[in-house]
Amino acid sequence: MFKYLGLCLLAISLMSCGSRQRAPEPQTARVTPVGGPVVTYPKFGDSDPHEWEGRSPRAYPVHGIDISRWQGAIDWRTARNSGVSFAFIKATEGGDVADPKFELHRDGAKRAGVRYGAYHYYYFCRTAEEQARWFIRNVPKDPNALPHVLDMEWTPHSRTCTKRPDGATVRSEALKFLSILERHYGKRPIVYTTVDFYRDTGIGKLRATQFWLRSVAGHPREVYPRQNWTFWQYTGTGVVPGIEGNVDINVFRSSPEHWLEWAG
Repeated sequence: MFKYLGLCLLAISLMSCGSRQRAPEPQTARVTPVGGPVVTYPKFGDSDPHEWEGRSPRAYPVHGIDISRWQGAIDWRTARNSGVSFAFIKATEGGDVADPKFELHRDGAKRAGVRYGAYHYYYFCRTAEEQARWFIRNVPKDPNALPHVLDMEWTPHSRTCTKRPDGATVRSEALKFLSILERHYGKRPIVYTTVDFYRDTGIGKLRATQFWLRSVAGHPREVYPRQNWTFWQYTGTGVVPGIEGNVDINVFRSSPEHWLEWAG
């Protein structure tokens, strides 16, 4: 199995200490299954930082990004060496929109040893079946990919669809989408959601589902009480070496050892 540097294990043991404790220094663990180093406790910048109370994102060792066509150029090796351990990359939206940079981002991440998963942005004016088929058409099977993602959030600024289905309908459609992708890829997708969508739809009631939660002004345990989560998106204005402009940054909930096991 994987053996970690003594300092890395010491840093992990300090994770649960008080909110005012200094964040551990960035450190490097042994190689991942795909060959890239795991840099723990990265110190990324933020163009609009939040003053965290309680446990801050920096108290988590494993960080990553989510990106789409709107990102500028990415030097993936620099980003990986600075502490980007994973990337969720937009692949599709609705039933007829494909992100034109998906393959570019995916291939760059893979070459640099950054684990990746693809995400689908849900469109409430098409059926779950149509959207699942569209995602499968555009995202090839890859045994080294992370579980893919269903991104469900309200779309009040959409030019073509501002529908807001009731919670039961939303959950039913989500289950259809998740089940189709699980059968095809062999891994159950993660669900990404936002505070208002979570509150309005009860999406957190989905069973046997891992969640990726957006919360840029409070820890998930405060914003999503009693909700289990695997990933936390803590900023949309992150500054990461190797990436032009702002980028969303996320943390994995657990230790580097658990990350390597979870990522397969």
